[in-house]
Amino acid sequence: MKRSLLTIAVAGLFGLSVQAVDAQTLKQVQSRGVLNCGANGNLAGFGLPDAQGNWTGFDVDYCRAIAAAIFDDPNKVKFVPLTAKDRFTALQSGEVDVLIRNTTWTSSRDSINGLNFTGVNYYDGQGFMVRKALKVNSALELNDAAVCVQQGTTTELNLADFFRTNNMKLKTVTFATSDEAVKAYDAGRCDAYTTDASALYAERLRTAQPDDHVVLPDIISKEPLGPSVRHGDDQWYDIVKWVHFWLLNAEELGVSKANLDSQLKSDNPEIRRLLGVEGKFGEAFGLPNDFGVRVIKHVGNYGEIFERNLGQASRLKISRGLNALWTKGGLQYAPPVR
Repeated sequence: MKRSLLTIAVAGLFGLSVQAVDAQTLKQVQSRGVLNCGANGNLAGFGLPDAQGNWTGFDVDYCRAIAAAIFDDPNKVKFVPLTAKDRFTALQSGEVDVLIRNTTWTSSRDSINGLNFTGVNYYDGQGFMVRKALKVNSALELNDAAVCVQQGTTTELNLADFFRTNNMKLKTVTFATSDEAVKAYDAGRCDAYTTDASALYAERLRTAQPDDHVVLPDIISKEPLGPSVRHGDDQWYDIVKWVHFWLLNAEELGVSKANLDSQLKSDNPEIRRLLGVEGKFGEAFGLPNDFGVRVIKHVGNYGEIFERNLGQASRLKISRGLNALWTKGGLQYAPPVR
């Protein structure tokens, strides 16, 4: 009784409902029979449906990985396309169970927006795209330039900070959506377009003449992107977090879609724990012990997801860079399964 009263008091203090604090998202998803995943819907390589409504992308595969862990079916996902402006409201209101939409992890989003980021699945940074005809080699040469940018994003603040720090004049041209911003840039209303560097490679493909544009080498910010969930449900937070870590550990241990069957017979204790052959690590999350097998069988490991959506096997051809495993000079590092 004392604990219940304390929960109610704390919930009232922070403006949260008792329902949100005591939420059991996993049970809700299982009862519904589908995962509601907040996605971009307009960014090649990360989240984009085709004409038939089939979704593909790096973030999309993370949604599918969570569905695979729960249902053993990566298609039990309802993708909810969200703009930068409405993405947090959709998560807070319960419209989506998880937000996986190239979203930067920041202090205010952890606190004011009531989000819990479950990890960094893509280390990014803000950059600029310009026309080759402008003959600009660095963002430091953009003094007094008109720059197209999307409203309601960290991108807009970073842009202002960069120009201010370098004593440069800025003409900001803002738009409600990235689609509008790119179209305006392509139409010549701006000298440059700025967003996360990863997105610039995708947006360049949407211009009328992609070869006429170049992504400048300058990176002006830290943009750690990752999935997020609502405050108040530790079990769900752990599930989304550890699906990411399972993907990373699978790549590090050399477990992939192609060799999964043979790896199930491995004598390596780390691999046996990863695949649920030993231990009851899945049960601790409320999942089957072999949920890792489900994930890898349906979507592969982290490296496979990266390669087909963003890497050399994709149209974007982005190098792993900071997103390489820590064993290969990158920042991607997962806690062990034990």
